Amino acid sequence: MLRLPNFHYHVPATVAEAVALKAEHGPHASYVAGGTDLYPNMKRRQQEPHHVIQISQLRELHEVRDEGGHVRVGAGLTLTAVHQHERIARDYHALAEAAESVATPLLRNMGTLGGNLCLDTRCNYYDQSYEWRKGINFCMKKDGDICWVAKSSPKCLAVSSTDTAPVAVALGAAIEVTSAKGETRRIPAGDFFRNDGIDYMKKEHDELVTSIHLPAPNGWRSSYMKLRRRGSFDFPVLGVAVFVKFANAKGAAAKDAPVEEARVVLGAVFSEPTIVHGAADALVGRPLTKESIEDAAEAAFKIAKPMDNTDYLLSYRKEMVMPFTKRALLKVM
Repeated sequence: MLRLPNFHYHVPATVAEAVALKAEHGPHASYVAGGTDLYPNMKRRQQEPHHVIQISQLRELHEVRDEGGHVRVGAGLTLTAVHQHERIARDYHALAEAAESVATPLLRNMGTLGGNLCLDTRCNYYDQSYEWRKGINFCMKKDGDICWVAKSSPKCLAVSSTDTAPVAVALGAAIEVTSAKGETRRIPAGDFFRNDGIDYMKKEHDELVTSIHLPAPNGWRSSYMKLRRRGSFDFPVLGVAVFVKFANAKGAAAKDAPVEEARVVLGAVFSEPTIVHGAADALVGRPLTKESIEDAAEAAFKIAKPMDNTDYLLSYRKEMVMPFTKRALLKVM
């Protein structure tokens, strides 16, 4: 049986207190909300914080507020609450879809939006017990110095496996973080992530993700598609988030209008959610048709270079990029 290591457990009363604790204990501390990722990682000794800072009870992280058409969603909202929220389901359909696709109902009742955005990257050589990893002399991501996915690689190739991050990037959302100095900043979701399996987020160690800011809906539609072996529980081995805004059209008439703005974002292919710029080029200025969708899917296929570090053969994961991109775009026609 895998057991948790010993650690100090902190229950701060405010965000300010939480970030102060993190600054005090530095890399030896971790935030936890639902614990659906951190605690299993601790049992496998992938992460070994001496201090765990519980933030699920912080009321500031559970608010959903309208801010002049924009919507601020607290990072402490559970994935179930995100999926079931009437405003999110209506205006930010892809985010509701992504939240509903995570894990199982029990885990969605515990896991949070912020936790999923910050989900640790994954790899077949990393997500193993301590004894298994010790048998291969560990890996670059934890305790070793070689990336077993590609031994000559200068960086870790563990893959981004969050469902909500590709959607945040596709929607043009911003992620708000708060530091121990009391400073708050909003980072565009497209700039928040790095293509590095170890250092995969552009935030300081003491900063806490407090909310995600969603742009005002304005004649656009969104969707999310996910590839996994089982229809529940499994992490994505491919995610496709799409955002399409139609010119001067709303509702049913949108399908006949040219596309004014578009984003196609691939998840679980690289160490960060990745925008397919060629897909936008294929869609903008044209009505959303089977032909333009085919061109966008081809652009996504060309840039996708999955590594042999998750479930399924990498060749199959690449092959699925085209049909999943097509399906995601067909859903917004």
